Amino acid sequence: MSTFALPFTSVEGIKRMKLYSDQALAKILDKDIFHLIGHVADEMGVECYVVGGFVRDIFLERPSNDIDVVVVGSGIEVAAALKKRLGKRAHLSVFKNFGTAQVKINKCLECRTESVEFATAPVGCGDSAAVANSTLYTLHYPLEVEFVGARKESYSHDSRKPIVENGTLEDDQNRRDFTINAMAICLNEKRFGELVDPFNGIADLEDGIIATPLDPEITFSDDPLRMMRCIRFATQLNFQIEEETFDALTRMADRIKIVSGERIEVELNKIMMAQHPSIGFEHLQRSGLLQIILPELAALDIVEKKDGRAHKNNFYHTLEVLENVARSVKCRTENVEFATALDGSADSAAVANSTPYTLHSDLWLRWAALLHDIGKTKSKRWEPGIGWTFHNHNLIGAKQVPGIFRRLKLPMGVEMKYVQKLVDLHMRPQVIADSEVTDSAVRRLLNDAGDDIDDLMTLCEADITSKNEVKKKMFLENFRMVREKLTDLKEKDYKRLLQPVIDGNEIMEMFHLQPSREVGVLKQYLKDAVLDNQVENEREPLMQLLLKKAAQMGLKTNKIC
Repeated sequence: MSTFALPFTSVEGIKRMKLYSDQALAKILDKDIFHLIGHVADEMGVECYVVGGFVRDIFLERPSNDIDVVVVGSGIEVAAALKKRLGKRAHLSVFKNFGTAQVKINKCLECRTESVEFATAPVGCGDSAAVANSTLYTLHYPLEVEFVGARKESYSHDSRKPIVENGTLEDDQNRRDFTINAMAICLNEKRFGELVDPFNGIADLEDGIIATPLDPEITFSDDPLRMMRCIRFATQLNFQIEEETFDALTRMADRIKIVSGERIEVELNKIMMAQHPSIGFEHLQRSGLLQIILPELAALDIVEKKDGRAHKNNFYHTLEVLENVARSVKCRTENVEFATALDGSADSAAVANSTPYTLHSDLWLRWAALLHDIGKTKSKRWEPGIGWTFHNHNLIGAKQVPGIFRRLKLPMGVEMKYVQKLVDLHMRPQVIADSEVTDSAVRRLLNDAGDDIDDLMTLCEADITSKNEVKKKMFLENFRMVREKLTDLKEKDYKRLLQPVIDGNEIMEMFHLQPSREVGVLKQYLKDAVLDNQVENEREPLMQLLLKKAAQMGLKTNKIC
């Protein structure tokens, strides 16, 4: 068993919700856009409700700009009427095949600012639901409002496309994925702010529970992607999955095979970008979904023992590395050195000139962490007198990365190459740190890693998961020395000088060669000489080395150098 304590085993991370009365909800929604939608619906004689994530996030006190409106009637007609009232301030898009429409509003209706706070309830309004001085309820413009008619949906066993029929609000709430997403707030004038919560989603929000409105087996069979969404919400919100719902996940896992890779990719990336992504991957593994989606990672969840010697569980080691990377990015974003964070003193040190992180680079660094040890399954060997070994697991893993990205419909361009590079190189800094940290070894590392050197070092530091604190501190100190040497070399602008001044074209011209193995050998010889600091990266000493090596290879030139 792993000694890694997954974050979901503690309730400390759960964000507590806030209860609101209907009166307080009316105050929160007291914006012209919501009143106008309700007014248009009243004129047309139909009911309309704001539903789903927007309602959920009001109670979780999370900013949201994701507004979905359900109309008991034609959502497209209400959207068209709203666009007509707004005129040039809005743009209408209709998706007849899906029975939906979107109204994009370019500027706030009050025309005061581009970001307008909801009106807040005065202190003492209703019960404990006062929202005075809150800055959470903010709409950002341009604003997109999605409209759909209330409907019933059903799926055939082997299809991803639903059979859709017109329905009631109750029908529409029945088809929602989870109780916390099935709540609706009325926008019609007479019932403005009234919460409709038939499945007690409020209670599940309070308890931190993910559960389905109806039988979870039916819910997951209808749209198997909901299994991924279930785990994603549990990960993002740090909620528990209700027992019956999780049991259905395990029974229905095989249904995920009919879902397109593109849809699965979206959910995987959202899990990956959660504060504690390991929660999601542990749920995926326990449910059986990971064996279908990412079997290379699932295969690491094993501990073999021979002659009394066992290797660690590399699946849970990987999750710990992923958590460390997620925490490292947060620390670096806050300008705090990761090495000190791992050491338990994150508040003590700021990093000067730290590399700025974006959500994009953060995502692929996390993917590199997730895949860094996938080669261990194929490389594992038992060696008498030594024990379990995983020689060249980094190289084997790097070769697996393109196939995984292709299967999961992840981008095959610079993102895949970045992840592949980090998987390939993740053992190099450790090898350097285990011995004397020489200029030559660090130059080679800097040359091979290029602009990704800081991310590589972050991954390598995250890879230190030893429970032996003395050993852990020793590794971190060694990596600190490697980082110092890297900084010194960068400051001396070695990166610019690492490519020899004599290139392949000149070598071919000098020795009358076509592109060939001989040209490659000579180029590498000069490059090694520069990296090993045998000579300065200057033309004259490199030319002498080149002529000497060429003569040894039987190559001649008549060119006067």
